[in-house]
Amino acid sequence: MAEFGRAVRRWRDRVSPEVIGLPVGGHRRTAGLRREELALLAGISVDYLTRLEQGRAASPSAQVVEALARALRLSPAERAHLFGLAGLAPPGPRTVPAYITPSVHRLLDRMTGTPVAVYDASWTLLMANPPYAALMGDPSGWRGNQRNAVWRHFLGPPNRVRHTPESRRALEAALVADLRATAARYPADQRLRHLVLDLRTGSDRFADLWDSGTVGHHEAARKTIDHPHVGAVTLDCDVLTVSGSDLRIMIYTAEPGTADAERLALLTVLGTQTLAG
Repeated sequence: MAEFGRAVRRWRDRVSPEVIGLPVGGHRRTAGLRREELALLAGISVDYLTRLEQGRAASPSAQVVEALARALRLSPAERAHLFGLAGLAPPGPRTVPAYITPSVHRLLDRMTGTPVAVYDASWTLLMANPPYAALMGDPSGWRGNQRNAVWRHFLGPPNRVRHTPESRRALEAALVADLRATAARYPADQRLRHLVLDLRTGSDRFADLWDSGTVGHHEAARKTIDHPHVGAVTLDCDVLTVSGSDLRIMIYTAEPGTADAERLALLTVLGTQTLAG
């Protein structure tokens, strides 16, 4: 695994800290990302990343390699090379895509003042920018199914989104219908199968909705977020799908000139300060 580690380190040095919203001033011992910054982006521990880079960790999983390729913004050829160095083949077309292309990364880089998160087709979180983390809570410590929005809704702790009984039922029906459609498109995806099994086992409500057989899509909504520091913020939440990759880009915006827009601007500052600190 020595060559795998050298490749990760080489590509880590290539990524500017500006791309994740970090200030470039001050003393930095590396030209690119620090280990802790890459580990945060990839959703792995700093210790594990250190062992990977030093060739002391064998056989990283396909999920870890994909997360590193995504965080390092590798091109398709570089991504395939990294999988090869790990002794793995890139995920095939019958599994849920989790690769964010450089062009999508560039799009997201231009939305520094807007809460944005990118999910795969099974609603597993792939990346979230600092304003999103400030708005909805920092997802950097989430692991495994904790990163899946459907799992978190049915089996996770309460979140900051305010619901009426009617809006909760509508959201649950939309999430399950969307996940069922994804399962039909990617029948060979074992992680998706295990996710559905966990949800069916752990939530009677999910099981009932799943067994109803409804197929659909989770799309735009208007949400009120109860934030612990700025209070209630009502925002439009739009979900964009990336053609050819089945990624979902979730974007939160406020109507200009409103109190909600002022609170959102404050949250954006809070998110940048937290990441820089």
